[in-house]
Amino acid sequence: MAVLLSTKAAAMEMWRDALLALDPTLEIRLFPDAGEPADIEAAVVWTAHDMAELRRYPNLRLIVSMGAGVDHLFRPPGPPPGIPVARLVDRMLTSQMGEWVLLNVLRFHRQDLEYRALQRDRTWLELPAPVTAERRIGILGLGELGTHAAGLLRGLGFPVMGWTRRPRALDGVEGFHGDAGLPAMAARSDILVCLLPLTAATRGIVNARLLGLLPRGAFLINGARGGHVVDADLLAALDSGQVAGAALDVFEPEPLPPGRPYWSHARVVMTPHAASITIPASAAPQVVENIHRARAGQPLLNLVDFAAGY
Repeated sequence: MAVLLSTKAAAMEMWRDALLALDPTLEIRLFPDAGEPADIEAAVVWTAHDMAELRRYPNLRLIVSMGAGVDHLFRPPGPPPGIPVARLVDRMLTSQMGEWVLLNVLRFHRQDLEYRALQRDRTWLELPAPVTAERRIGILGLGELGTHAAGLLRGLGFPVMGWTRRPRALDGVEGFHGDAGLPAMAARSDILVCLLPLTAATRGIVNARLLGLLPRGAFLINGARGGHVVDADLLAALDSGQVAGAALDVFEPEPLPPGRPYWSHARVVMTPHAASITIPASAAPQVVENIHRARAGQPLLNLVDFAAGY
């Protein structure tokens, strides 16, 4: 039996080599060269792969998504019914996202946008020093990524709050949950960080109402999915000064078309969905483990809960 591998062309061979280094007996086929469809027992794929195409493989018993986010799996037609889908929960992905969040929190906290503007104008001006203990950080989502980011921020002395759908206790983090908790946390968030999974319930959650609840001059950091943000509402909030700046790593669509306003907005810092990038050598062990578990009929790691949406 064989494993089908489908990702960006530049990463295909790295993934193959990382999997074979752990289990040289694996037969790995690189999409689109799948060979005989009946041979495929597992598919290790990323967002561009067509879920409909996976219905060609009658003996498929496992799908592994090469990332932490799984919203792409919910696009019609979705994965073949009855086939378990696993996502990656990888320490390197988590660490990278924490670094990116920290980078941008400090960028805004230490007035980097203002100092860069002064530099462009050749103006020597010392701005009032910010106080870390007074810069309140609100994190939307306290899963693997949000919990790690919260710990990093707490370690620097920032007051950290977190919002989740259901109550979640986390040491040193003030918790908010549900419909009532969201506006309560937003009203106290000088920097709002979105690390939520994208579901029907969270799509468009960063909208005019939520942005209007933030303290005037607050900042937004979105490392989750572009669908969380209503672009027109964020641009209006930036232009009015309600939001003083935004760091965005994710967009709809991607790649972001050249004509979109974010590209040239003076108060927006962009990265091209690069905040957290899967490193094959780090992620491969859990992929190989799940392939072995699927063969043995054992419980799988990090299964996607399609009812919950992540």
